[in-house]
Amino acid sequence: MAGGAGGTAGASLVWFYPLQNGIMSAMHREPEFKSLIKFYLTSAACMFLGAVHGSLQVVTPIREWLSAIGSPLTGPGRMIDPLAHAHLTVIGGVIIFAMGAIYYLGAHISGHAIYSRKMLEHSFWWTTLGMFGTYGSFMFFGITEGHLLLTQPEQIEAVHVYYGPTLSVAGTAMSTGFLIFFINLVLTVRNRPGRHEAS
Repeated sequence: MAGGAGGTAGASLVWFYPLQNGIMSAMHREPEFKSLIKFYLTSAACMFLGAVHGSLQVVTPIREWLSAIGSPLTGPGRMIDPLAHAHLTVIGGVIIFAMGAIYYLGAHISGHAIYSRKMLEHSFWWTTLGMFGTYGSFMFFGITEGHLLLTQPEQIEAVHVYYGPTLSVAGTAMSTGFLIFFINLVLTVRNRPGRHEAS
């Protein structure tokens, strides 16, 4: 499973980067959309990191350690593979890219300006910080609890008590970004043609 995940992330770069490059070229021709470039750069970075993550977790010593702590089905190992890996590649690589593309295409197809630049910025930063917070939480607790599982299993509960609250904060931040994006998109579609918001 891990090998397939790493292969999928790597293979996706074949079509993903040319698509990103095409949209980023369009951004340079239309300065009002330059604020969207951060979506594509973040997406590309996450796809690259996801490929590295997927490749590392199939290296024999790492794979054996992950399997020993429950990956991919249960235990601390599941937090690293597949949960952390999936959030990095799917949310960071695909969803953030899709958000930028939908902003761009939605404005062009509808003929309306993006309703609020401030909401655009908030949707990006809340989603991105929430995604990295979620990824970091899965990795931290997966590695920490995995180590304890093999050395001091009686200490796991003392650490795991912080897992839920930490993940809730990160998840709430990410959900806030999604909600702001959705609201801004709806308001963009309903906006008057030719109206460009500076707010």
